[in-house]
Amino acid sequence: MDSEKAAASAPAATTTTQLAPFKYSNRVLLKTILERSDGGLELVGQRVLIGGWVKSSKEVMKQQTPPPPQPAAYHIPARQPEPKSDVSCVEILQSRIPFLRTIVKVLGGSSSNNTLRERIDAVLKPAPPSTAFLKVSDGSCPASLQVLVESSLFPPCQLLHTGTCVTVEGVLQQALVQGKHVVELRVEKVLHIGTVDYSKYPLSKKRVPIEKLRECFHIRARTTTVGSVMRIRSALTFGAHTFCHNHGFISVQVPILTTTDCNGVSEKYKVTGLFDKADQEEEPKAIAEIEVVSLEAIKAAAKEKSSLVEELKRTDSNKEALAAAVQDLRKTNELASQLEAREKSKLKTSQKLENVKSSEGSSSSETFLTVSGRLHLESYACSLGNVYSFGPRFRADRGESPKHVPEMLMFEIEMAFSQLEDVMNCADDFFKFLCKWVLENCAEDMKFVTQRIDKNRIDRLQSVISSSFERISYTEALNVLNKVTDKKVETKLQWGAALTDEDLSHLSEEVYKKPVIVFNHPKETKPFYVRLNDDAKTVAAFDMVVPKIGKLISGSQNEERSHILSTRIKDLGLPREQYEWYLDLRRHGTVKHSGFSFEFDLMVLFATGLTDVRDAIPFPRSSGKANN
Repeated sequence: MDSEKAAASAPAATTTTQLAPFKYSNRVLLKTILERSDGGLELVGQRVLIGGWVKSSKEVMKQQTPPPPQPAAYHIPARQPEPKSDVSCVEILQSRIPFLRTIVKVLGGSSSNNTLRERIDAVLKPAPPSTAFLKVSDGSCPASLQVLVESSLFPPCQLLHTGTCVTVEGVLQQALVQGKHVVELRVEKVLHIGTVDYSKYPLSKKRVPIEKLRECFHIRARTTTVGSVMRIRSALTFGAHTFCHNHGFISVQVPILTTTDCNGVSEKYKVTGLFDKADQEEEPKAIAEIEVVSLEAIKAAAKEKSSLVEELKRTDSNKEALAAAVQDLRKTNELASQLEAREKSKLKTSQKLENVKSSEGSSSSETFLTVSGRLHLESYACSLGNVYSFGPRFRADRGESPKHVPEMLMFEIEMAFSQLEDVMNCADDFFKFLCKWVLENCAEDMKFVTQRIDKNRIDRLQSVISSSFERISYTEALNVLNKVTDKKVETKLQWGAALTDEDLSHLSEEVYKKPVIVFNHPKETKPFYVRLNDDAKTVAAFDMVVPKIGKLISGSQNEERSHILSTRIKDLGLPREQYEWYLDLRRHGTVKHSGFSFEFDLMVLFATGLTDVRDAIPFPRSSGKANN
């Protein structure tokens, strides 16, 4: 009882948070140290193992007390005690330095030998002790951890180059110099060093322009800017999936290879299959070759020669004639084998060419890289209700711009029992959800973006979350644009003309100064599958336009009436046979449905303040350029 009372009266022991290493590599992520509210101060004294790449470095020499003056006269040094087994060779050599210097003075005391003595002293003199200060980043957060490595532990020359990979173990301590760093790591063990060829390393300079980084896609993520952009991109991906999961959408993978053109008139990448170049060069030669002697004739001659050999063997009258006949038979059989192999090669070549002709001659077998997955998503929305897809989409437009490259990621949503107003509300909520998500889940990266890329970026995202979007019809947008007097393009817009990116951007940036949704476009400006409105001139389509980005979301209510959809396909001259499966959805249990396509890469631009989409995509593709 007394012991229990004593334990109860004793003060409670303070508990210290223990860092948990990453499960699959036994290292501690720097994010768990540096993104704490106290900057990691509570973790001081803990032993951790970290790994990362050197972002910057410096070497600081330690102050030394001057050595005692050496005696001028020759003397025999006192006998040193025998070194123990655990004394290193360097320590033994350093202990003999005074004796070696004395020998040098005896052997070369004249001034002519001063240079020799200086060289020997330079070799024998130990390097002054120093400390390497490394800023190490492991990619988990924008901040770097200051790492201290003593020269007695590892040569600083192998650690200081930017880009060097290190794995070290040590103890966290409070930073000696208060300022940017709250804690630092004093290294006790160096476990791995990945050296770098500094003369060829593209990130050797402190600041590399972002345009220059496009020449080294494979390594540019080591920069703080690109690293932050990629972490924000990752968070947006997870946020988009979270939105769909929270609202009961089912993920569906749509094909990349397709025979269907979703837009009907878009530029597409055609997929073709070609034989190897060597095969193509050999095939015409194989077809053009004409053999002088047929295979059947050679086989008949071989049969006759075989009979002659058998007859000569029976008579045993002329050994020389028998040997000559055997030799002749062997050559004939070899020739027959060669001709037989060539005939088989000809047959295989002929079959290849027939396959090529049949493939080229059939228009129904043409295959393309998908422009959009909405048509395929419709088929599953008409079975599962609410579905979405996330993947690459391809457009073969030759002209590139800061907002477009041939391959871009698209997030697409399709909903059954949904009309135009419903899908516009969904797009509105989806966009605002992602803006809020990135602010809540990428606080440190967004702070860096505000410092380095766009100082107003956080404010812009917060403005989107709190504001209501402007919704106007195409006709209203046309009237507003025609009243503007300070536009660069003075030409008046005629009803029926498609609104350009410049027109849409002017609405969101100059007129309303916030996101704008333009709906009910002329039917000639939208794909064939969009639902025709009652006026027979417009369709139930919309575009969401965002300041500094342009068109971010395009959506529509799709045509559920079979006869109107068939008429639209016919009027646009589209091959009906390619869309029979799509028409089936209207023949068998048709339903009103709608959806939209979300330009994911442009969302990364909006979240980060970047101006070129090539800087927001890990490996952007360009027309005629795919080097990795």
